[in-house]
Amino acid sequence: MSTTIQIEKGTRERLKRFGHKGESYDDIIERLINYFEELDVEELIEARWNKLQEEKDKYIPLDEI
Repeated sequence: MSTTIQIEKGTRERLKRFGHKGESYDDIIERLINYFEELDVEELIEARWNKLQEEKDKYIPLDEI
């Protein structure tokens, strides 16, 4: 069953850039969703937070300058 969704023309054009020849919008969106589900955003955020914590002693706060 198909459902019609409304998107702005600019959004549609940007979405097309992620697609391959002959690929439907549904295929593109499904592939992007799968990619981001596998990405594990929480793990990335945790890794960046840990890196910031390790590096914070290397910087001088602006109010101390």
